[in-house]
Amino acid sequence: MSHYESMFILNPALSEPQVKDAIKKYEDFLKSKGCNIVDVENWGLKKLAYKIQNKLSGFYALIDFEFDGSYENIINLYETELKRDERVMRYLNVSLDKDANAWAVKRRNKLKKEKL
Repeated sequence: MSHYESMFILNPALSEPQVKDAIKKYEDFLKSKGCNIVDVENWGLKKLAYKIQNKLSGFYALIDFEFDGSYENIINLYETELKRDERVMRYLNVSLDKDANAWAVKRRNKLKKEKL
């Protein structure tokens, strides 16, 4: 099973419900393609390091997912959806190796402990 992370930045002009809807849309899209969603994180509104589309901030979201099968088909379809959505300013999809996956699990566990 292959493990991936998808990070995307949404337009800061969106309301909280619109941000949640956008994240839910991509979570549902991945599920519909047979992906197992490991974790979904909404990091909220953050300041950008540089301007993107003349904006200085954006809503960050991270989706960890895994799947069996062809990388090209699912990721290509997913990236096409991200490119077509005007709410998405930037995105990055990366494949995690075993060390990066172990670090991601450790980071998630630390975040869960901090929320308690």
